[in-house]
Amino acid sequence: MKNLKNKTALITGGSKGIGYGIAEALIAQGMNVAITSRSQKSADDAAAELNKSGKGEAIGIKADVRDFDSQKKAVEKVIKKWGGLDLLVANAGVGYFASIEEMTIEQWNDTIDTNLTGVFYSLKAGLDGLKASKGYFVSISSLAGTNFFVNGSAYNASKFGVTGFTQAAMLDLRQHGVRATTIMPGSVATYFNNHEPSEKDAWKIQIEDLGQMVVDLMHMNPRTLPSKIEVRPSMPA
Repeated sequence: MKNLKNKTALITGGSKGIGYGIAEALIAQGMNVAITSRSQKSADDAAAELNKSGKGEAIGIKADVRDFDSQKKAVEKVIKKWGGLDLLVANAGVGYFASIEEMTIEQWNDTIDTNLTGVFYSLKAGLDGLKASKGYFVSISSLAGTNFFVNGSAYNASKFGVTGFTQAAMLDLRQHGVRATTIMPGSVATYFNNHEPSEKDAWKIQIEDLGQMVVDLMHMNPRTLPSKIEVRPSMPA
Protein backbone atom coordinates (compact mmCIF):
# COMPACT_ATOMS: atom_id res chain seq x y z
CA MET A 1 0.00 0.00 0.00
CA LYS A 2 2.21 2.81 -1.24
CA ASN A 3 -0.46 5.46 -0.70
CA LEU A 4 -2.14 5.18 2.69
CA LYS A 5 -4.41 8.20 2.32
CA ASN A 6 -8.04 7.30 3.10
CA LYS A 7 -7.11 3.74 4.06
CA THR A 8 -8.74 2.55 7.29
CA ALA A 9 -7.28 1.13 10.50
CA LEU A 10 -8.63 -0.21 13.78
CA ILE A 11 -6.30 -0.19 16.79
CA THR A 12 -7.30 -1.90 20.03
CA GLY A 13 -6.17 -0.18 23.20
CA GLY A 14 -5.32 2.90 21.15
CA SER A 15 -6.08 5.67 23.65
CA LYS A 16 -2.51 5.81 24.97
CA GLY A 17 0.91 4.19 24.80
CA ILE A 18 1.96 2.08 21.83
CA GLY A 19 -1.52 2.05 20.32
CA TYR A 20 -1.71 5.84 20.38
CA GLY A 21 1.77 6.15 18.88
CA ILE A 22 0.73 3.90 16.00
CA ALA A 23 -2.48 5.89 15.53
CA GLU A 24 -0.50 9.16 15.33
CA ALA A 25 1.79 7.74 12.66
CA LEU A 26 -1.12 6.44 10.58
CA ILE A 27 -3.10 9.67 10.86
CA ALA A 28 -0.02 11.56 9.61
CA GLN A 29 -0.20 9.38 6.49
CA GLY A 30 -3.81 10.44 5.90
CA MET A 31 -5.36 7.20 7.15
CA ASN A 32 -8.68 7.04 8.97
CA VAL A 33 -8.17 5.43 12.37
CA ALA A 34 -10.56 4.00 14.97
CA ILE A 35 -9.10 3.51 18.42
CA THR A 36 -10.76 1.40 21.08
CA SER A 37 -10.68 1.56 24.84
CA ARG A 38 -12.76 0.10 27.65
CA SER A 39 -13.58 3.75 28.45
CA GLN A 40 -15.56 5.77 25.90
CA LYS A 41 -14.18 9.01 27.37
CA SER A 42 -10.59 7.86 27.01
CA ALA A 43 -11.22 6.81 23.42
CA ASP A 44 -12.99 10.09 22.58
CA ASP A 45 -10.30 12.25 24.23
CA ALA A 46 -7.53 10.48 22.35
CA ALA A 47 -9.43 10.73 19.05
CA ALA A 48 -9.93 14.46 19.60
CA GLU A 49 -6.18 14.92 20.00
CA LEU A 50 -5.49 12.90 16.87
CA ASN A 51 -7.97 14.95 14.88
CA LYS A 52 -6.04 18.15 15.61
CA SER A 53 -3.54 17.14 12.92
CA GLY A 54 -6.15 17.83 10.24
CA LYS A 55 -4.99 14.88 8.14
CA GLY A 56 -6.72 11.53 8.52
CA GLU A 57 -9.86 11.18 10.65
CA ALA A 58 -9.96 9.48 14.06
CA ILE A 59 -12.89 8.13 16.04
CA GLY A 60 -13.07 6.54 19.48
CA ILE A 61 -15.00 3.34 20.16
CA LYS A 62 -15.76 1.75 23.51
CA ALA A 63 -14.90 -1.93 23.16
CA ASP A 64 -13.48 -4.72 25.30
CA VAL A 65 -11.27 -7.24 23.51
CA ARG A 66 -12.22 -9.85 26.14
CA ASP A 67 -15.74 -9.84 24.66
CA PHE A 68 -16.03 -11.13 21.09
CA ASP A 69 -19.38 -9.43 20.43
CA SER A 70 -17.93 -6.12 21.61
CA GLN A 71 -14.99 -6.46 19.25
CA LYS A 72 -17.24 -7.53 16.37
CA LYS A 73 -19.39 -4.42 16.86
CA ALA A 74 -16.27 -2.24 16.81
CA VAL A 75 -15.25 -3.70 13.45
CA GLU A 76 -18.78 -3.23 12.11
CA LYS A 77 -18.73 0.45 13.12
CA VAL A 78 -15.46 0.99 11.27
CA ILE A 79 -16.68 -0.68 8.08
CA LYS A 80 -20.03 1.11 8.22
CA LYS A 81 -18.33 4.51 8.62
CA TRP A 82 -15.46 4.16 6.14
CA GLY A 83 -16.47 1.28 3.90
CA GLY A 84 -13.69 -1.15 4.72
CA LEU A 85 -10.86 -2.28 6.95
CA ASP A 86 -7.27 -2.18 5.66
CA LEU A 87 -5.30 -2.60 8.88
CA LEU A 88 -6.09 -4.17 12.24
CA VAL A 89 -3.63 -3.66 15.09
CA ALA A 90 -4.19 -5.92 18.11
CA ASN A 91 -2.46 -3.87 20.77
CA ALA A 92 -4.63 -3.92 23.92
CA GLY A 93 -2.82 -5.50 26.85
CA VAL A 94 -2.44 -5.69 30.61
CA GLY A 95 0.35 -6.83 32.89
CA TYR A 96 0.37 -8.44 36.33
CA PHE A 97 3.77 -9.41 37.67
CA ALA A 98 3.98 -11.70 40.69
CA SER A 99 5.29 -15.08 41.73
CA ILE A 100 3.12 -18.07 41.01
CA GLU A 101 2.34 -18.23 44.74
CA GLU A 102 1.01 -14.66 44.72
CA MET A 103 -0.63 -14.56 41.28
CA THR A 104 -4.40 -14.58 41.74
CA ILE A 105 -6.85 -16.50 39.58
CA GLU A 106 -8.44 -13.18 38.56
CA GLN A 107 -5.09 -11.70 37.49
CA TRP A 108 -4.22 -14.80 35.47
CA ASN A 109 -7.58 -14.83 33.70
CA ASP A 110 -7.51 -11.10 32.94
CA THR A 111 -4.01 -11.39 31.46
CA ILE A 112 -4.82 -14.35 29.22
CA ASP A 113 -8.27 -13.06 28.27
CA THR A 114 -6.94 -9.61 27.32
CA ASN A 115 -3.48 -10.30 25.92
CA LEU A 116 -4.09 -13.58 24.12
CA THR A 117 -7.77 -14.37 23.66
CA GLY A 118 -8.33 -10.68 22.90
CA VAL A 119 -5.93 -10.93 19.96
CA PHE A 120 -7.80 -13.96 18.63
CA TYR A 121 -11.16 -12.21 19.05
CA SER A 122 -9.86 -9.09 17.30
CA LEU A 123 -8.58 -11.00 14.30
CA LYS A 124 -11.66 -13.24 14.16
CA ALA A 125 -13.92 -10.17 14.19
CA GLY A 126 -11.93 -8.37 11.50
CA LEU A 127 -11.15 -11.33 9.26
CA ASP A 128 -13.80 -10.79 6.59
CA GLY A 129 -12.90 -7.11 6.29
CA LEU A 130 -9.20 -7.85 5.96
CA LYS A 131 -9.81 -10.55 3.36
CA ALA A 132 -11.97 -8.15 1.33
CA SER A 133 -9.23 -5.47 1.31
CA LYS A 134 -6.27 -7.87 1.24
CA GLY A 135 -5.21 -5.94 4.28
CA TYR A 136 -2.76 -6.23 7.13
CA PHE A 137 -2.95 -7.68 10.65
CA VAL A 138 -0.39 -6.59 13.24
CA SER A 139 -0.22 -7.94 16.78
CA ILE A 140 1.84 -6.30 19.50
CA SER A 141 3.64 -9.03 21.38
CA SER A 142 6.81 -8.43 23.39
CA LEU A 143 10.32 -9.70 23.91
CA ALA A 144 8.56 -11.36 26.86
CA GLY A 145 7.06 -13.55 24.15
CA THR A 146 10.40 -15.27 23.71
CA ASN A 147 12.32 -14.48 26.93
CA PHE A 148 10.88 -15.63 30.25
CA PHE A 149 11.62 -13.87 33.54
CA VAL A 150 10.91 -14.18 37.24
CA ASN A 151 7.38 -13.10 38.29
CA GLY A 152 6.34 -13.21 34.64
CA SER A 153 4.30 -16.42 34.48
CA ALA A 154 1.02 -14.87 33.31
CA TYR A 155 2.57 -12.19 31.11
CA ASN A 156 5.08 -14.60 29.55
CA ALA A 157 2.35 -17.14 28.87
CA SER A 158 0.17 -14.53 27.17
CA LYS A 159 2.94 -13.06 25.03
CA PHE A 160 4.47 -16.42 24.08
CA GLY A 161 0.92 -17.24 22.98
CA VAL A 162 0.53 -14.04 20.94
CA THR A 163 3.79 -14.71 19.14
CA GLY A 164 2.85 -18.28 18.30
CA PHE A 165 -0.74 -17.42 17.42
CA THR A 166 0.23 -14.65 15.01
CA GLN A 167 2.87 -16.75 13.26
CA ALA A 168 0.41 -19.59 12.74
CA ALA A 169 -2.33 -17.18 11.65
CA MET A 170 0.13 -15.64 9.21
CA LEU A 171 0.38 -18.97 7.40
CA ASP A 172 -3.42 -19.14 7.17
CA LEU A 173 -3.96 -15.52 6.15
CA ARG A 174 -1.34 -15.14 3.44
CA GLN A 175 -3.29 -17.59 1.30
CA HIS A 176 -6.01 -14.91 1.17
CA GLY A 177 -3.58 -12.09 0.36
CA VAL A 178 -3.67 -10.86 3.98
CA ARG A 179 -0.33 -10.17 5.62
CA ALA A 180 0.30 -10.66 9.34
CA THR A 181 3.20 -9.49 11.49
CA THR A 182 3.88 -9.66 15.20
CA ILE A 183 6.02 -6.87 16.66
CA MET A 184 7.95 -7.79 19.80
CA PRO A 185 9.21 -4.66 21.59
CA GLY A 186 11.56 -4.57 24.54
CA SER A 187 11.46 -1.59 26.91
CA VAL A 188 9.08 1.11 25.64
CA ALA A 189 8.40 4.50 27.22
CA THR A 190 4.68 4.13 27.96
CA TYR A 191 2.16 4.29 30.80
CA PHE A 192 2.07 0.49 30.96
CA ASN A 193 1.74 -0.99 34.47
CA ASN A 194 1.15 2.48 35.99
CA HIS A 195 4.50 3.83 34.77
CA GLU A 196 4.74 7.57 34.12
CA PRO A 197 7.05 8.32 31.15
CA SER A 198 9.71 10.94 31.81
CA GLU A 199 13.12 12.11 30.58
CA LYS A 200 14.60 9.09 32.35
CA ASP A 201 12.97 6.95 29.66
CA ALA A 202 14.83 8.63 26.79
CA TRP A 203 16.94 5.47 26.26
CA LYS A 204 13.84 3.34 25.68
CA ILE A 205 11.96 2.68 22.46
CA GLN A 206 9.52 5.55 21.93
CA ILE A 207 5.93 5.07 20.82
CA GLU A 208 6.57 7.03 17.62
CA ASP A 209 9.29 4.53 16.71
CA LEU A 210 6.76 1.72 16.72
CA GLY A 211 4.31 3.90 14.82
CA GLN A 212 6.91 4.40 12.11
CA MET A 213 7.50 0.65 12.02
CA VAL A 214 3.84 -0.03 11.26
CA VAL A 215 3.85 2.63 8.54
CA ASP A 216 6.94 1.01 7.02
CA LEU A 217 5.21 -2.38 7.03
CA MET A 218 2.21 -0.89 5.25
CA HIS A 219 4.47 0.67 2.60
CA MET A 220 6.42 -2.52 1.99
CA ASN A 221 5.85 -4.32 -1.30
CA PRO A 222 3.20 -6.98 -0.58
CA ARG A 223 5.41 -9.70 -2.02
CA THR A 224 7.63 -9.36 1.09
CA LEU A 225 6.48 -10.16 4.63
CA PRO A 226 8.49 -9.46 7.81
CA SER A 227 6.40 -11.89 9.85
CA LYS A 228 8.11 -11.41 13.23
CA ILE A 229 10.05 -8.34 14.33
CA GLU A 230 12.08 -8.15 17.53
CA VAL A 231 12.86 -4.56 18.48
CA ARG A 232 14.88 -3.38 21.46
CA PRO A 233 16.67 -0.24 22.68
CA SER A 234 19.99 0.09 20.90
CA MET A 235 21.73 1.43 24.02
CA PRO A 236 20.03 0.30 27.26
CA ALA A 237 20.50 2.31 30.43
